[in-house]
Amino acid sequence: MLIWLIRHGCTELTEARKYQGVLDTPLSEEGRRALKQAAFSPALVYTSSLKRTQETAAVLFPSAKQIPIPELGEMDFGLFEGRSADEMAEDPAYRAWIDGFCLGRCPDGEDRASFSERICAAFSALVDTALAAGEEQLVVVAHAGTQMAVMERWGRPRRDYYAGAAKPGAGYVLSSELWPQALKITEEIGFTK
Repeated sequence: MLIWLIRHGCTELTEARKYQGVLDTPLSEEGRRALKQAAFSPALVYTSSLKRTQETAAVLFPSAKQIPIPELGEMDFGLFEGRSADEMAEDPAYRAWIDGFCLGRCPDGEDRASFSERICAAFSALVDTALAAGEEQLVVVAHAGTQMAVMERWGRPRRDYYAGAAKPGAGYVLSSELWPQALKITEEIGFTK
C-alpha cells in the first residue's frame, strides 16, 4: 500500500512564521491559490479536524470524502500560539522551552513526547485498518508536526524530528512494505503551482 502524508497549505500564521498549533486557522488566499489539484483522485482522504487541512484536502482532492481524525491535529503550543519566536524572545517560559530543545510541555499545551505518541497512535491505527481492508492507498492531509512525528518514528531512510516537515502543500509518498517496523520513503511530493 502507498501512503500519501501531506502538509496543509499556507495560512496567514504560516506566512508570518507564528505558532498556530490548535488554532483553527483557514488557508490564506495566497495559500489557497498556490495549491493545485492532485493528478489522482482517492475516494477517501483523512484530515485533522482543523480547517486548514480540510480546505487543503478539498483543493487537492475535490471529489474525495473527507474523514476528520482529531488525534492527527497539530501540537498544542498553548500560550505560544498566535505568536512568533521574535515576539517571545524575552518571554522566560518560551526561552525555557527553547533551551530545553522544545521537549518540555508548552504552558497550557503539550509536550513533544505526548504529542508524538498521540499522532503515532492515530496514524498507526489508520495504516493497520487500511492494510486489513486491502486498500491500495491511504491519503492523509495533516500538519508539519504530524509529518515530523511519523517520519521520526517510521520514515526510512531515518529522519531527525525537525527534518521530517515538508513545506506547505508538500509531503511524502510512503510504502507500507516494511510496516509495522518502518515506512519506506518512495517519493517527496508537492501540490503547489
